[in-house]
Amino acid sequence: MLSHSRCLTRNFGRSLSAIRQGNNGLARRATAALSASHSVTLNNNVKSDPRSSVFQIQYFRTSVAHREEVVTVKTPAFAESVTEGDVRWEKAVGDTVSEDEVVCEIETDKTSVQVPSPAAGVILELLIPDGGKVEGGTALFTLRKGAAAPKAAEAPKAEAPAAATPPPPSAAPPPPSSAVGPIPTTMPPVPPVPAHAMDTKPVSAIKPTVASAAPAAQAERATKGARTESRVKMNRMRLRIAQRLKEAQNTCAMLTTFNEVDMSNISDMRKTYKDAYLKKHNLKLGFMSAFVKAAAYALADQPSVNGVIDDTTKEIVYRDYVDISVAVATPKGLVVPVIRNVEGMNFTDIEKAINMLGEKARRNELAVEDMDGGTFTISNGGVFGSMFGTPIINPPQSAILGMHGIFDRPVAIGGKVEIRPMMYVALTYDHRLIDGREAVTFLRKIKSAVEDPRVLLLDM
Repeated sequence: MLSHSRCLTRNFGRSLSAIRQGNNGLARRATAALSASHSVTLNNNVKSDPRSSVFQIQYFRTSVAHREEVVTVKTPAFAESVTEGDVRWEKAVGDTVSEDEVVCEIETDKTSVQVPSPAAGVILELLIPDGGKVEGGTALFTLRKGAAAPKAAEAPKAEAPAAATPPPPSAAPPPPSSAVGPIPTTMPPVPPVPAHAMDTKPVSAIKPTVASAAPAAQAERATKGARTESRVKMNRMRLRIAQRLKEAQNTCAMLTTFNEVDMSNISDMRKTYKDAYLKKHNLKLGFMSAFVKAAAYALADQPSVNGVIDDTTKEIVYRDYVDISVAVATPKGLVVPVIRNVEGMNFTDIEKAINMLGEKARRNELAVEDMDGGTFTISNGGVFGSMFGTPIINPPQSAILGMHGIFDRPVAIGGKVEIRPMMYVALTYDHRLIDGREAVTFLRKIKSAVEDPRVLLLDM
């Protein structure tokens, strides 16, 4: 048989020789090398003697990838205008996370940045405490990749024997007792009269037992009279909003002018077209889009309201485009995402943009880029039931329009008193750039466009 060993590889021949010569150490090393290979191929193309049953065997080694490596996840890069933020952890040490699952949220001055897990695994350590301050590139936590995979695989194995064992047979339920008993045929026995008379007390002498009710009453009085307090850290967004509003008060020469808008025609328009509009565009027709479109017309007519003062060069910058910031209230504070190039939009484009930005704000997915810029702001306090108010300018803009609630009020129409749905609107403006005549003209343009929405409907 050894006469046909020319078809064997050198290593395999050495292992056979070592086994024949009794060299156990060399044989173990050779066979271990052979068993450690991950692929064995049979080379049938080699010509061999028909009497031989030995084929050429080739083997190779491969290295196993070490999957359970530990990685350190760092803070993502912030926008240019954001330098730091506060960490709010969604996960804790030892929690299992999947790939792209949010581990923490970094709250900045303008928005919140979510930090997802780069891979599936287990969180080993949180390097920053909850509420801690971080900058771009700061190490946040360490993650062991794939550490949770074996546990997930062992769970079905552990459950398999339990599922294989059949449940014990339940005992037969007792027969139901008859709901109706036998009809008695004799009178029930009369209880015997006691030999001695029972001790009797008047009802007024019996005192109710209040032992169990006393602690509850004391606890209720303690709760009502308690003077407790709690402290909650202000988030960065609210602090930044307050800071910017105070800066606007200190910097701008702010004045406010008011007007009232008859919402009868725009309300009738919504009632007439809302079903057809919803069916065609899958969108609800709202009042905000009408005011955004009307503001675009008014801003084109009064370019100073769309301008801004460059305090560095002491110049007035007039814009040929209209980017309107729409104030949206979120649990963390007021955000103002921007609808860009409104001057070229129709009703449907504006409604789509408002719905998209509103959804992103509710899901806390607004980026800094969504709120950068803006030449004019519209704030709708009417959604909270506000009847009247004065908005504050959002720097570096020069004006802001405040919408309020719609209420039925008596108004004089053609010499007669009628009940109409009316809305107060307010324009706060920087008097350094915009004078009173321009502010009043701007509000009148908005009033006329909303009260006669045929102009707004031309490109609907």
